[in-house]
Amino acid sequence: MTSTETGLRRGGTAPGGPAAVRLLAVLLAVVMAGLVVLAGAGSAGAHAALTGSDPQQDSVVEQAPTEVSLTFSEQIAVDEDAIRVLDPSGKRVDTEEAPRSLGSGGAQYAVKLHAGLPDGTFTVAYQVVSADSHPVVGAFTFSIGAPSETSAAVPDQAAGGGAVGALYGIARYLSYAGFTLLVGGAAFVLTCWPRGAGARPMQRLVAFSWVGLTAATLAMLLLRGPYTGSGKLADLFDLAVLGGVLETKTGAALVSRLLLLAAAALFVAVLFGTYARREDPKERRDLTFGLAIGGAVVAAGLAATWAMSEHASTGLQAGIAMPVDVLHLLAVAAWLGGLTALLVALYRGPSVERSAVRRFSRVAFGSVVVLALTGLYQSWRQVGSWSALTGTSYGQLLLVKIGLVAVLVAVAGLSRRWTGRLGEAPAGAEAQEQGAGDEELDATPPVADAAARPASDADADGSRSDTDGGERTEVGVARAEAVPRAEGQVAVARAGDEEDGASEAEPVAGARVPAQADPAREAQLRRQQEATSAAARKKRRDGDPERSGLRRSVLLEAGIAVVVLAVTTVLTTTEPGRTEEEAAAGTSAAAAQQQGPVSLNVPFDTGGKDGKGTVLLDVDPGRSGDNALHVYVQGPGKEPLDVPEVKVALTLKAQELGPLTAPLDRISEGHWSAAGVQIPLAGRWTVAVTVRTSDIDQVTVSKNARIG
Repeated sequence: MTSTETGLRRGGTAPGGPAAVRLLAVLLAVVMAGLVVLAGAGSAGAHAALTGSDPQQDSVVEQAPTEVSLTFSEQIAVDEDAIRVLDPSGKRVDTEEAPRSLGSGGAQYAVKLHAGLPDGTFTVAYQVVSADSHPVVGAFTFSIGAPSETSAAVPDQAAGGGAVGALYGIARYLSYAGFTLLVGGAAFVLTCWPRGAGARPMQRLVAFSWVGLTAATLAMLLLRGPYTGSGKLADLFDLAVLGGVLETKTGAALVSRLLLLAAAALFVAVLFGTYARREDPKERRDLTFGLAIGGAVVAAGLAATWAMSEHASTGLQAGIAMPVDVLHLLAVAAWLGGLTALLVALYRGPSVERSAVRRFSRVAFGSVVVLALTGLYQSWRQVGSWSALTGTSYGQLLLVKIGLVAVLVAVAGLSRRWTGRLGEAPAGAEAQEQGAGDEELDATPPVADAAARPASDADADGSRSDTDGGERTEVGVARAEAVPRAEGQVAVARAGDEEDGASEAEPVAGARVPAQADPAREAQLRRQQEATSAAARKKRRDGDPERSGLRRSVLLEAGIAVVVLAVTTVLTTTEPGRTEEEAAAGTSAAAAQQQGPVSLNVPFDTGGKDGKGTVLLDVDPGRSGDNALHVYVQGPGKEPLDVPEVKVALTLKAQELGPLTAPLDRISEGHWSAAGVQIPLAGRWTVAVTVRTSDIDQVTVSKNARIG
C-alpha cells in the first residue's frame, strides 16, 4: 500500500469520528443523570391514601368486632389477599375471603373476622392498587380489651420497591423516551425534512426508538404483576399472575400499546421505504397527506395508553384531563423528539437545509405554547394550592421540572438565534444555493473533474495519455482532492455521508474505459475518494461558526431534555399534591369525628376480702386540654363498691411526659371525679389506676388509650 493510500484510509475514519465520540459521551452522561434521578426517587408513592378505618388505628375496643373496614381517598382495586388481619401470634383471623365493597365509589372495603377473638393487639395489613395504577401498602394495629405484645410480621418493603420496582421504573423511563423519539423523529422527517427519509441515521433513530418502546412495554407487562404484588422476580413468568394483570386497566393499556406499535411499524416502513423512494411531486404530496393523518392517529392512540391508566384517568375532571394529557404528551414528543432528530441530523446525517431547521423552529415554538397551556392545567389539577406546591413531594418535583423547562426554553431561544444567523446567507452563496435548487446547511463539496481543469494543473500533478485509434484523452488528477489513477475505469464518487449510504460513482467526463477493468481497484478508489470528500466537507462544516454554534446549543438542549424526561417519569410515580393534602385533611376529619369521651374498663384484684372488682373510667371530652375524669368502682355483681382510696395517673411514654396525677373527689358510693384535668398533648396515653380495698390490700392496674 502506498503512502497516499495509507493517508486516504486514515482520512476515511476521520469524518464524524471525534464528534461522534463526544456526542456519545454527552448523551451517555445525561442518560446516567436521568437514571440517577430515577434511582433517587425510591419506590412509587401511594396515590390512594388510607383516610379511615373501623376499628380506628391504635384504638382499644371492648368487644371483638365482626369485621374490619378500610376507607381510601380514591377508588382502589383489590384481590383476595388485599386485606389481612393478624392476631398477636401472627395468625390470620379474617375469613380469607375477597374483601367486600361497601360502596363509596370503590374506595371502601371490609373483611369479615372469625368469632371469639381473644383480647390483645391485632394487626391489619393491606396491599391494594390505586386508580392511577400505583401500588399502596400499609399496616396499622388495634386492640381488643387491652393492648398486648404482638409478633405479627408485616411487609417491610414499600410499595413498588426492591429490584422489581427499580426495573419497572427504568422500563417506564425507556417507554417515555421511546415514545418521544419515535413520534418526534417521524414527525421531524415528515413535516420538516422530507429528504431525511432517505438518511440512514434518521432511519436508525426512529427504528431503534420503536424497538426500545416495544421492549419497554413488554417488560412493563411482565413486571406489572410482581410490581403490584409479591415484589419477587420469580413471579415474572407466572402465567396466573400475568392473567390477573391482563384483567386490570393498566394491563389493557399496555396490550393496546403493543397493538398500536404494530401499526406504527407499518407507518415507519412506509415512511422510510415507499415515501423515501417517491420522486413524483404529486405522488409524494398524496403520500405525505396519508402518512400525516395515519401517523397522527397512531401517535394520539399511543399517548392515550398513558392517559387512560395514570394520573389523568382519576381525580378531578378526568374527562377533560385525559385529552389534555394526550396533547401534552404529543407536544413533548414533537419538541424533544424532533430536537433529538435535529441533533442526529446535524452530527451524523447528510446536509440539512436551512429551511428544514427554520420549519422545526416553528414546530418547536408551537409545541412550547401547547406545553405551557396543558402544563398549567395539569399543575392546577394535580396541585391545587400554593401550600401543596411547596409542601408536598409532588409540588417540589414540579418546581424542579418547571425550572429545567425554563432553562430548556432559554437554550432553545439561543438555538433560534443561531438559526436566524444561518438564514442570513451572503448574497452570492444564497444565489448559488438557489441555483442548485437545494438550500443546504452543509454544502456538498464539488466533484473533482479532471477534464474541467486547465492543462497546466494536469501537467503539474501528472497526467496519463492513452492512444486508441488516434484518439487521445488526458485525465488530470489534483493532489488536493487525492484522486488516484488506475488502469481501469476512472470514476469519482459524489461527495456524501458515509452513514447516508447514498454515494454513487460518476464516470469522469472524457475518460477512456479500457477493455480490461479491475472492479476491486475501482471499489478501493471509490472508497478513498468518498473518505476524502467527507473529510473535506466535515472540515468546512466544522469551520462555520454559525453552524457550530447551532450544533452546540442543540446538543445542550437534548441533554437538558433527558433530565426533564427523568423528572417527569418520577412525577408520574409520586402522589399528587392535591391528593396528598385531601387525604391528610380526610384523615384529620375522620379522627375528629371519632374523637369523644374515652371509656376504659379495667378489672382489678387486690387479693384481700372483697378485693375483686372493676374500675370504669371516663375521660370527657377525651382531647388535649381540659378534661373531666369520672371513676366508677364496681364489685363482681356490678354493684357500686365503696373503697377507701382510688388514684389515677397518666403517662405519655412517647414524649416522656408524666405521670400526671388527677386529684379525685368522692362524689358518692363507688364514684370519684376530677375536673380540669390537663392533658397537654394528644397521643397514646397509659392510664394507671390504683385501688386500695383495705389498709394492706392495694393494686395498680393500667390500660393504654388514645386521647386527643
